[in-house]
Amino acid sequence: MLNRLRQKVQDINLAICWNIWKKLTTTGHLWPKDILTQMFVGENVMQTDNQQERLNEQWTSGFVDGEGCFHVAINKQPKMTLGFQVLPEFRVVQHQRDEQILYRMQDLFGFGNVVVNHGDRKEFRVRGLKNLNKIVSFFQRFPLQTKKQKDFEKFAQIINLMNENNHLTSEGLEKIKNISLTMNRAIHLESSETERQTN
Repeated sequence: MLNRLRQKVQDINLAICWNIWKKLTTTGHLWPKDILTQMFVGENVMQTDNQQERLNEQWTSGFVDGEGCFHVAINKQPKMTLGFQVLPEFRVVQHQRDEQILYRMQDLFGFGNVVVNHGDRKEFRVRGLKNLNKIVSFFQRFPLQTKKQKDFEKFAQIINLMNENNHLTSEGLEKIKNISLTMNRAIHLESSETERQTN
């Protein structure tokens, strides 16, 4: 809300500057270029630079619509009671030249890791129920706009089942498996670590 208020103040200031400029030019008075530049863009440019340090929530939701993935792996794990481990994760993959956006996303959420995906690609990755519950809450407040919303809803359903420890029962594990099989049908963003675990 504070950002919206600041934007309204900037818009009002810009409108005032525009009206002053029109009056000056129509009455034959011209101000030096450097003064006009500071009036119109100086303060806004400085504030824009500062805003680039932290991502906007709505922008992040749109970015994840195109670049993100809600993934649930079910891996063989003999040490687990049922012999399987459910590993949900949220990922955003980018070429390493754009890894800065991943670190800015990490800064926005306040958790997660930026790691190698494979080759020259890196990913912002979130695991663990505590943080994944925060991810679910975020995208419930800032919904996705593409068909990826359906995958998110299934992902949120699995997280909720795990919150209730259903992944530790045969029936719950089977339910999670069936839901996960309908997710990301055409998406292949396996992390190198997940690939090693499933081999």
